[in-house]
Amino acid sequence: MKKILIKNATIVNQGEILESDVLVEGEYIKLIGKSLSDPTAEVIDAQGKYLIPGVIDDQVHFREPGLTHKGTIATESRAGLAGGITSYIEQPNTIPQTVTIAALEDKMATANASSFSNYSFNFGGTNDNLEELKRLDKNACAGVKLFLGSSTGNMLVDNQQVLESIFSSTEMVISAHCEDEHIIRTNMELYKERYGDDIPMSSHPLIRSAEACYVSSSNAIALAKKTNARLHVFHVSTARETELFRNDIPLKDKRITAEVCTHHLWFSSEDYNEMGSLIKWNPAVKTAQDRDALWGALNDDRIDVLATDHAPHTLEEKNNVYTSAPSGGPLVQHSLVALMEKQKEGKISLTRLIEKMCHNPAILFNIEKRGFIREGYYADLVLIDPNSSWNVSKDNIAYKCGWSPFEGVKFSSTVTHCFVNGHLAYENGNFSTVRNAKRLTFER
Repeated sequence: MKKILIKNATIVNQGEILESDVLVEGEYIKLIGKSLSDPTAEVIDAQGKYLIPGVIDDQVHFREPGLTHKGTIATESRAGLAGGITSYIEQPNTIPQTVTIAALEDKMATANASSFSNYSFNFGGTNDNLEELKRLDKNACAGVKLFLGSSTGNMLVDNQQVLESIFSSTEMVISAHCEDEHIIRTNMELYKERYGDDIPMSSHPLIRSAEACYVSSSNAIALAKKTNARLHVFHVSTARETELFRNDIPLKDKRITAEVCTHHLWFSSEDYNEMGSLIKWNPAVKTAQDRDALWGALNDDRIDVLATDHAPHTLEEKNNVYTSAPSGGPLVQHSLVALMEKQKEGKISLTRLIEKMCHNPAILFNIEKRGFIREGYYADLVLIDPNSSWNVSKDNIAYKCGWSPFEGVKFSSTVTHCFVNGHLAYENGNFSTVRNAKRLTFER
């Protein structure tokens, strides 16, 4: 088995920062310690660099099948390597939607043949697939995804009786997109009466409002408490929602958890005039006050996970009037380095950042042998040079869609190496053509 010895690394892991070496043998971390040596190992000198566990992104949309002009499992997982993402959980709103066990296994087969990083998928709940969901093995995939606000096709779950049955029928984590459909539609009608289709992009957080988010999130949480379901609220975007979550018990004991995404921590409603549809996401980027509250909840453990909600569209699609411009944007390549900037600004400690991006997704979804730097765990590892500046430009964007909301931004940290199951998959701007990804397994 091939051996790699990472020397002189500054390891960030489990709340500690320490100088050490790591010996990788085959797919696994063999040894962690100081002054390690092995004459048969390839040596990588990590002096001056942070060594972190591979990032686990619990919410991405890689657009395959059916929307592959925007991105594919191959292109987007590959781009994620440059952002230190070694494992991901992809969402079911593709064409066809992942709402049957057969469709889920088709996606697994596609990822097995093409993914550059470790993978799993969420199974989509709908108003009419409860019996299929009941047949789903709890270890078959990451969990169940529910759209409680507008989505593609029949993926909006708006039948309260069905919703309660879903919450009562699965042991798996239910990840929910929470926005109240009635409030959004009412707001949209008012803005269309005023502006027609060319609604100002700055109206997006008023249409998909803080109220719409809070009503939906609070209702979902109330239902989870009633049924004792395991609920994970995706992309929390408002200050008021943060008050719904607890920080007085360990993550492993929580029944209700929350995620925040990079764009809600970086941008605010003040950026719409300059960025327009490029920062149009659902839920919407809200006020600077909301952004500050999200940082507070992330730091005091009311919010448990930090993810991307990577959702690429072409620039041609984004450059439309409000009612035609789709929501979502590409983020997997730039999320980690963007958040490293916020760490340097004092918004979050380095150990807490790694906890939210690496450790906690593994704990929350019961992912086996990933998310930590531990002997016997898979060697999903990332080296970061914290003092290597670069500018985001068309020339270095790896997404299939070819653009980023961070174009023109100068980052002061660089992901230099990314290992997937012991294989050096990315090094200093160069991607390996060898895929060494695995289907994620779970301990449930």
